[in-house]
Amino acid sequence: MSVIPPPLALASGLEARQTVVSHHAHMQRASSASCGSGRLEGKADMRVANAEYGQPGSRAIAEENVPNRFELFLLGDGEKKVVEEPDTRVQSASVFTFNREDHTLGNMLRARLLQSPHVQFSGYKVPHPLFSKFELRVQTDGSITPRQALLQACKDLVTDLGLLSREFTKEWELRKMVGDNVEGGANGV
Repeated sequence: MSVIPPPLALASGLEARQTVVSHHAHMQRASSASCGSGRLEGKADMRVANAEYGQPGSRAIAEENVPNRFELFLLGDGEKKVVEEPDTRVQSASVFTFNREDHTLGNMLRARLLQSPHVQFSGYKVPHPLFSKFELRVQTDGSITPRQALLQACKDLVTDLGLLSREFTKEWELRKMVGDNVEGGANGV
């Protein structure tokens, strides 16, 4: 039985070294499985083996696979933030795909939509945990369109979050004033 090595021609620099080490570790495991005497040699081999099996010590290699934080919310060229697709199976229903968003917005929109008397169903799903997008399905009673319901829910959320921000800032400033007075009174005595 022969194992085909990964395409090393496509890798360069650090990736090439990791690919070679990964391939070496894979060959050692294949050897130990067939002969029972294979062993990983060196720290790099152990880190690769640990990363492949989710063991402690795999953080250095695992961090290299994490996308940059800004890639989670910046749209690509020609990519739209929201795309609406009417649901042909159910009357007065649409599926909205939100790109570069996650559970935070999905759950807030779902909950806000359910507060509307015209919305019969609202639910969202994240198709894959590694891709920052979610699909929101909205069904209305027909008196308003799903798009109108979503726009109203967004306006209501902006109003609610503005109120939350003002109230939080007011409380924060009051706590700072009370804290300054307590500290000032204690230091003056």
